[in-house]
Amino acid sequence: MTFSKTEPHGRPRGRAAGLAMLIMATCLAVPALAGGGDHTHEPARAAAAAQGTPRIAMQSDLYQVVGTLKGDRLTLYIDRSEDNEPVAGATVSVTVEGEAVSAAPNADGTYAVSSPHLGEPGANDLVIQVASPDGDDLLIGSLVVAEPTRPPTHIGHTHAHAGMPLLTQLKERLGQYEPGQAWALAVFAVGLMLGLALRSRRMRPAAFVAGAVLVVALTGTAFAHGGEDHDHDTPTAMPGSNNPQRLPDGAVFVPKPSQRILEVRTTTARPTEVEGAIRLIGKVIPDPNRGGLVQSIGGGRVIAPDAGMPSLGQAVRKGEVLARIERPIIQADQAIVVEKLGEIEQQIGLAEAKLARAKKLVATGSGTAISVSDVEIELEGLRRRRATVSDIRTTPEILTAPADGVIATTRVVAGQVVQPQDVLFQVVDPGCLWIEALSFDEAPVRGKATALTADGTTLTLQGKGVSRALQQQATVLQFAVVDPPASLKVGQPVTVLAATGASAGGIVLPRNAIVRGAGGEAMVWRHAAPERFEPRQVRIEPVDASRVVVRTGLREGERIVVRGADLISQIR
Repeated sequence: MTFSKTEPHGRPRGRAAGLAMLIMATCLAVPALAGGGDHTHEPARAAAAAQGTPRIAMQSDLYQVVGTLKGDRLTLYIDRSEDNEPVAGATVSVTVEGEAVSAAPNADGTYAVSSPHLGEPGANDLVIQVASPDGDDLLIGSLVVAEPTRPPTHIGHTHAHAGMPLLTQLKERLGQYEPGQAWALAVFAVGLMLGLALRSRRMRPAAFVAGAVLVVALTGTAFAHGGEDHDHDTPTAMPGSNNPQRLPDGAVFVPKPSQRILEVRTTTARPTEVEGAIRLIGKVIPDPNRGGLVQSIGGGRVIAPDAGMPSLGQAVRKGEVLARIERPIIQADQAIVVEKLGEIEQQIGLAEAKLARAKKLVATGSGTAISVSDVEIELEGLRRRRATVSDIRTTPEILTAPADGVIATTRVVAGQVVQPQDVLFQVVDPGCLWIEALSFDEAPVRGKATALTADGTTLTLQGKGVSRALQQQATVLQFAVVDPPASLKVGQPVTVLAATGASAGGIVLPRNAIVRGAGGEAMVWRHAAPERFEPRQVRIEPVDASRVVVRTGLREGERIVVRGADLISQIR
């Protein structure tokens, strides 16, 4: 950069450069000072804090206590630490500011206490005394109440600079007292000094160097402000919120009111020894002695009985007529039957004539009664043969229920032509069902066994037998279901858990405590705090249909969710 050596020509340029330097420094100083402090974000945080409810959470070996403040009224949720069961009928008192206030029970199982000191901003130390049949305990905690929200005019002020002219902003800032106002005045003074220094030819290089340093410093400050986060709309996760939410570390915040709606229950992990089990795939089959299949021997056309065709699920009694089958007779067979009937009719006519002569001889004393009796027997036999042959053409095959039960399956309608040995009906006794399972390993069939259905129903099994021949390289095991539920159906798949007799050590939990993670891994929820639940990945083995043993992933004494775990997993 070059300048004129003569003062008259260099002076206007120096003045212009000084003025430009002054304007640049002032422009850069204003936004830099506006963003230098935290005042633009503080109102947003205060507003977010006001959305939460002041709460206090405490726990001991006996109780978990959570209190939510609304005004000067503190609502207390008191649950047992062992199983998270709400405590009812307890005597509760709260000491605040040295004054003990008794809590009144509410209809929803909570307790309420009111005091003007509860709503005072700041940290209020509380002493809560709980006395119930489960024991007496004293819990101490601090209830933090946020300061009232600042007036919204400050918020408008901090964001108004985005669209205001520079001179208006400068005028407004100079008219208000702020901590950064001194900096603005200092920058203005430095810029003025630089302008005056540029008028002197001897001081001009030093003035340019100082101005450049000042511009770089202020520019850096302004850019640093531009990189800060201005996303005021992003909600902040507040511990005082009353909504269940997933926390950034993967844990879940579930407030006590939600825990009571979800009926969350816990248990304490304790190591124990149980008998191991193996898992088998099975299905429900009917008891072969309390049911059966209905088939036609010769086939034919189906004729509905007088009561109509039986429907699915209809209860039937043993011997009850289910359907009639009209036998098909081909033309040649019909000719044979007609010929046979004619032959029998002829024999009957001869026998009747013979019987008449025998009776006349007996009447004249020439014959005997024995001869009459023989002829009568012969005539009766011929008449029965005629009836039997006639029935071949007219009497249908009658299909009856083989046992008491219900119609499980039916594949026939009236008028349908069926083939011999077609299964037309299946009768099942729903109170007597078996389970057939396949085992590719040797399994003790006489030990304890349970089964689990897809909907979580647990079945108690009693071993019935094991095959001595392999089917598809597997051993067939059969179990009888003890008191089968009404919802159990033939053919329904189940998971059989047969005891192996080997001992297995670990922490035994109900199967409902196990949930699946995103990758299908087994997980449990640890009740880490009164309103905080943490996921734990575990390795489990089956014990029976309702229990599992946790091999790794848990420590003794930890409280694990055993009811409502699947609902907690769905919280996002």
